[in-house]
Amino acid sequence: MLRRYRALIEVWHTRKDVKDIWMVRKAFRLAAGAHKDMRRKSGEPYIFHPLEVATIAAGEIGLGRTSIICALLHDVVEDTEYRLTDIEAMFGEQIARIIDGLTKIDDLVEDTDIKSMQAENFKKVLLTLSYDVRVILVKLADRLHNMRTLDSMSVAKQLKIASETSYLYAPLANRLGLYALKSEMEDLSMKYIEPAVYQAIHKKMKESHEDRMIRLNAFTSPISNALKLMNVKFRILNQEKTAHSIWQRMKEKEIPFEEVYDTFVVRFIIDCPVELEKVECWRVYATITQFYRPNNDRLRDWISLPKANGYESLHATVMSNSGKWIEVQIRTEKMEEIAEKGYAAYWKYKDSPNGESGLDEWLIRVRELLNTDEVSAIDFIDNFKLTLFSDEISVFTPKGKMISLPVGSTALDFAYNIHSTLGNSCIGANVNHKLVPLNQPLKSGDQVEIISSKVQQPKEEWFDFLVTARAKTRLKDGLRELRKTYKEAGRSKLESQFKQLNIEPTKQNLLHLMEIEEISGIVDLYYFAAIDRITQAKIKAAFKEKQGSGILRYLTNPFNRSKSKDESEPLADKKEIQIKPIVINQQMDEMNYTVSTCCNPIPGDEVVALYFPDEPLHIHRINCPKARNLMSKYGNNIVKAKWKQKEDIAFLAGLKISGLDTIGFIHRLTGIISEELKLNIRNFQLESSNGVIEMVITVYVKNSQQLKDLIASLRKIKEIRKISRLERLSDAESIN
Repeated sequence: MLRRYRALIEVWHTRKDVKDIWMVRKAFRLAAGAHKDMRRKSGEPYIFHPLEVATIAAGEIGLGRTSIICALLHDVVEDTEYRLTDIEAMFGEQIARIIDGLTKIDDLVEDTDIKSMQAENFKKVLLTLSYDVRVILVKLADRLHNMRTLDSMSVAKQLKIASETSYLYAPLANRLGLYALKSEMEDLSMKYIEPAVYQAIHKKMKESHEDRMIRLNAFTSPISNALKLMNVKFRILNQEKTAHSIWQRMKEKEIPFEEVYDTFVVRFIIDCPVELEKVECWRVYATITQFYRPNNDRLRDWISLPKANGYESLHATVMSNSGKWIEVQIRTEKMEEIAEKGYAAYWKYKDSPNGESGLDEWLIRVRELLNTDEVSAIDFIDNFKLTLFSDEISVFTPKGKMISLPVGSTALDFAYNIHSTLGNSCIGANVNHKLVPLNQPLKSGDQVEIISSKVQQPKEEWFDFLVTARAKTRLKDGLRELRKTYKEAGRSKLESQFKQLNIEPTKQNLLHLMEIEEISGIVDLYYFAAIDRITQAKIKAAFKEKQGSGILRYLTNPFNRSKSKDESEPLADKKEIQIKPIVINQQMDEMNYTVSTCCNPIPGDEVVALYFPDEPLHIHRINCPKARNLMSKYGNNIVKAKWKQKEDIAFLAGLKISGLDTIGFIHRLTGIISEELKLNIRNFQLESSNGVIEMVITVYVKNSQQLKDLIASLRKIKEIRKISRLERLSDAESIN
C-alpha cells in the first residue's frame, strides 16, 4: 500500500508544495482507514483501487491536488460511514462538492420505475459538467482502472461494463482529448467483447514486431540525419496501433491483418517555441517528403484547424522504400501533451498564443444540452452521443464566421444553431450560392445563407432529418409554443369525447391516455386532440386495453413501465441458458426466444441473451453493435447463453465475395461449396463489371466452424480478392 502511495506522489507533476502533499497524505490516511476492512472481487485490499485511480488521474491525465484528493476519497461517502459534511469539514466545500458528484454517479436508486440505471448513471456523470469537469476526469480514471481489473468479474458483468465503456466512456474520453485513455478503454472493451479476435491480433502483432522495427529504423534514419543538420530539436516515437483500431480498419476495408499497412505510426515530436509551431511542423513535413512520396489524399492538417477537443497535429501517409505505406504524425511537445492528457493539458496552455480551441465551445454546447428539460435518460444519452461525440465539419456564415457542426448536419441544423427564430422560420438555404432544401447535408467548407419566411411554422416532420441536439431542442420548444395556441380547443374536444364515453377527465385518466399514446406532455395531448390525432376510438381502446405495447415502447419511453417481479435482482445472476433449441431454467420456464436478424448468430458464435419483461429473449452475437448499445443501457438484463451441442439444424449464413472474372471461376467456387463441402446454396447474386465480380452467396451451415472452413477453402481460389461474412442477411437484397 505504501509503495503504491509513493508511486502516486512520484507521478504527480503539477504544483506540489508542503501543504499540497500534506493534504493528499491526509486524504490517503482517511481512505485507508475507511476502507481497511474492505476487499475487491479480486481479493486485494480495496484501498488499492482509489490509490490506482488517483495515480491515473495524476500521471496519465495530469491532474493536481484537488483531483487526487477526490480520487482517493471517491468511494468513501458511498461505501463507508463518512458523510459529505465530514469531508467538507476536513477538506473544504470544493472537494466535498466534487465527491458529491462522484457519489451521485454511482448512487443507484432502488424500487423505482427507471428502466435503465446505466443511462441514469451516465446522465448524472454528464450533469456534473455544468459545474466542474474534474468530476468527469476522475470518473474516467475510475472507469479505466475498473477495466484494467475486469478479469475478476463474472462474464455478464464483464459484458455490461465493457459495452458501456466502449459505447459511452471511451467516446467521452476522446471528446475531452484523452486519446491514450480512449484507446486503452476501447482495447480493453474489445478484450472482453471479442476475445478471440483480440488475442489473434495481439499474437500477429507480436510475431511481426521484429519486422516493424527493421522497417522503422530504415525509414527514420535519413529523416533523422536531415533534421539534425537543420538543427531541429526532435524525438521519434513508434506508436503501435491498438488491436481495436486495427480490427476497425480490417472490417472497414474488408482486408486481413497482413494487408493493414498502418499497424504502427511514426511520430515526430518537435521541441520549439509556441510561436514557431506551425512553421517547424511544416518544415519537418517538407523534409520527410524529400525522401518519401506522400499520399495527398491522406494528408490531415489539424494544426491550421484543430479538432474540437483541442487536438493539433499533422498527419501524413508516405510510401517507404520497402514498398509499404507508413503513417506519420508531426507535432510539438505542447501538442503531444494535449493529445495524450487532453483537457488538463489544454487548460494549462489555454492562455498561450494559439491556445484557443473548440473545447470551450464544446463545453458550452454540453451545458446547453444539460439544460434540456423533459428528456428521458435514454433519449438524453442518444442525443449526447449523436451530437457531441461525432466527428465535426466546419461551415461558414455569409460574413465568414466559422460554425462547427457534427458530421451529417443539415441546413436546418445550421439555421437552428444560429437562432431559434431563424430555424422556426427557415424555408430553404443557399449553400455556396446554390439553392438547397432544408434537409440538405452540409460538408466542411460550405458557406451557408438561410432563407426564411414570416409565414413559416415549425413542423414535426423536421425531426426526421435534424442531427444536433440543439436543433431538436429548439424545434421542440418551437412546437410547444405553437401547440399552446391549441390548448383550449383541444381541452374542450377531449372533455367532450370523455363525456360521451362516460369517462371522467381526471388527471389520472389523462395520464393513462398519454402513456398509452406515448405522449410526453399535456400540451401535446390537447394539441393532438385538437387536430383529431386523438380520436374517440383511440380513447375507447386505451381504456379497454391497459397492457403495455411491448419492447418498442420500452425503448422509446423507458420511464413509464412498472418494474416486473424479477427486476429486483440482476438477470446476469440467472443460470446459463442454452439456445437452439432453448433449454429454459426454472426462473424462465415460460420464456421464448428470438434470434436477432441484425447480426444473424449461428451455432458456434459467442452469443448473449437480453431479457425484457413480456418479451422473448433476444439472442445477439456478443460483438453486435445493437447488442452493445442495449448492454450499455440495460446491463442487468443480460442473461448468459450458449448453443446446445450436437444439434443437427441448418442455419442460413451469408458471404460477400469480390474477385477477378475469369473463365471457370464460378464453376470452381460452386464446386467447393456444393461438391467438396456438401453445403446447400440458398441464394446467389452476381454482378460483373470491367473484369471484377461482386457477389453475395447465402448457404446453409450447421455452425460457425463450418462457415470458417468454407471461407478458408474459398480463399484458396486465386481469383478471390476479398471474402467476408455478411452481418445482416437483409444485405442480400433478393432474399425473401
